Order: sequence, then structure tokens, then C-alpha cells
Amino acid sequence: MTRRLLAAALAAALTVVALMTSAAAGTTSWRHVPVPSQVRPQAGLNEAVAFGPDRAWAVGADAVGREAPGFPLVLRWDGKAWQRQKLPGAGWQGELLSVAATSPTAVWAVGRDAAGGARLLHHDGTAWRTGPAPRGVVLTKVVTGGGETWLIGSRDGAQVLLRRDGREWRDVPVPPGSVFGLHILAPDDVWAAGATDSGATVSHWDGQTWQQTVVDGFPRSGVSSVLAVSPTEVWAGGTAGFVGGPPGRPIPPLLVRFDGKEWSRVTLPTDFGSIHSLAPTSSGALGWVSVARSQKWGPPGSSPPLVPGPDFLAWDGRSFTEHSEPAVAGEGDSWVLRLTPVPGTETVWSVGRAAGPEGAFAPRVLRFG
Repeated sequence: MTRRLLAAALAAALTVVALMTSAAAGTTSWRHVPVPSQVRPQAGLNEAVAFGPDRAWAVGADAVGREAPGFPLVLRWDGKAWQRQKLPGAGWQGELLSVAATSPTAVWAVGRDAAGGARLLHHDGTAWRTGPAPRGVVLTKVVTGGGETWLIGSRDGAQVLLRRDGREWRDVPVPPGSVFGLHILAPDDVWAAGATDSGATVSHWDGQTWQQTVVDGFPRSGVSSVLAVSPTEVWAGGTAGFVGGPPGRPIPPLLVRFDGKEWSRVTLPTDFGSIHSLAPTSSGALGWVSVARSQKWGPPGSSPPLVPGPDFLAWDGRSFTEHSEPAVAGEGDSWVLRLTPVPGTETVWSVGRAAGPEGAFAPRVLRFG
């Protein structure tokens, strides 16, 4: 009897250890999460926003052909699976490019229709509704933070920034060059990632004027994502540039860091690719960097000379840990990787699009944690 009890206790202990090991393994790698079956072939996702473990939104387009513009696509995460959401009155063809929110009852999505017109959607916690877009503006991105909501777009070929002021959108001065991304801490504390003819730039808005800094002066370099941790720690990521070279030559990624005094380039464990996104931890510090089309040099004399590089880099405050996206049956690697942290947790979503069968593309949703 004693031996049986000891054997049962040992078996139970081993089972617990196995379960704990399995659970730990599941949180230390990126996992593929399928999209709902209602999403038609040739779909792609562009961006997501999350409020907690059981609530997130992702936007993009589906049924996109070589000539067909497709239809707007909205997915919602309920804690167990992604579900396609209906868009009342959205019978137009086109694509949703960006989504952001100040709260679960104030979600914004922007896109464009097949004619190139701006589309602006709003979710009030109950349903999606189409709202009036700023007149004459082509919208590309919506960004929230610090209780603020801003839009990035263009008017008559010139870039514009708009800020939500009560019920209206009002123009904000634009720093020189192009703005590709924003990090908003407060109405008088906004960081902009972009580029000019002089190279990659980061600009800071103090509520009155922009102060712009060239963070990398190499020709054709630019940054598209910026993360302000504190006044003495700001990160920006994008691509460095090449002058000349054969068509299709890979471009190195660019990651720079501000220490309160100057910007410096950060060494990465990959040689080529594009930094698409920076994601903070639950404390606001840099947690993740995504590198699309990541490649690095193989051993000397290897053929081909380039080997796959890490798709994600986890930062622990001192160094990077390399992570690769999981293989998905019938699909290739991702070429868009947008990161979305889940507030209050260490979970991170990555949405985008990947290489599909026969030269097409497919939606890609990955999750860490």
C-alpha cells in the first residue's frame, strides 16, 4: 500500500512538473493564431490594438486580388479566438490601414477606398460607425496616447497632422520632411519618427513647435517607429540606406537610442531587414523589436551567403534575445510585422501578412505569452 501511495504521489508530481514545463515553453516562443474561417483568401492585416487578455482589434483587408482592391476587414479577439466583425454601412471596397484607441469605448480605424478616398471608422464600445473624415485629407495612420488622438495623412500632396479637439479635427504643424510614426505622451509631449533629405529624423513637439534631430545621416535612411520611455531614453527604428548597388540589394535595419544628450546607433544581431515596430513592456520600457525580412551573413564561404535572421528581438535592458516566427503550413515568412502589447501583461501580438501560395499573400497573427 505504501509503495502504491508513493508511486501515485511521484506520478502526480511528475505530471505537475510536465504541465508547468509545457506552460513555460508555451510562453517563451511565438505561436501562430489562426484567423476565422470567414476571412476570404488573399487577406492581410495592418495593425492591431489591445485592451486586455480578452479584448483586441485588428484591421486590414480581405479578398484582395492583383487588380481587385478587396474589402475592409475588422477582427476582434474575445480571449479565445479571433472573430470577424460586421461593419454596418461599409459596402465600399478598400482597406483599413490603422487602428488605435484611447479606451474600449473610443476606438478609431482609418483607411482608404478604391477611389483613394479617406475612410474613418469609430467604435463606441457597442458598434462600429462610419464617421466624417477630414475634408480633402488622405489618411494613412491613427495614433493615440496620453488621452490624445492624432491622424497622419496628406492634403494636396503635402503631409498633414491632425489632432482630435473635442468633436473636431484640427491641423497641427508638421516637422520638415515626412512623418511615419508618432508616440504621444501628452498634448505637449509628442515624438515623431520620419525622414528628410538629410536622413532619418526624430522630432519632438512641446505644444508649440517641433524640434527636429537627424538621428542617422546616411542617405535614404528613415525611421517609422518611435518609443519614448523617459526624457533620457527614447528609441526609434526603421531602415538605413544604401547608395547605388544592384536592384533588390538588402538594406540594413536601423535602431537608434537617445540618452538625454545624444542619439547613437544600436548594434543588432541581424545584418539586413526593416524594423517595423517597437513595443513596450507593461512598465513602459522597450520590450520588443520586430524586424521584417530579417537576414544576416552566413559563415564565410557559405552559399547562399545570407541566412535567415531573427524576426523578433526581446530587450531585457542590457541585450537582445533572438526569436523567430513559427512555421505555418502552406505559407512563407511574414513581410509585415506590427507589434501590439497587451496592457498589464507581458503578452504581445504581431499582425501582418505573409507569403501565401502561388505568389499570393495571407494574413498572419502571432502571439507571445
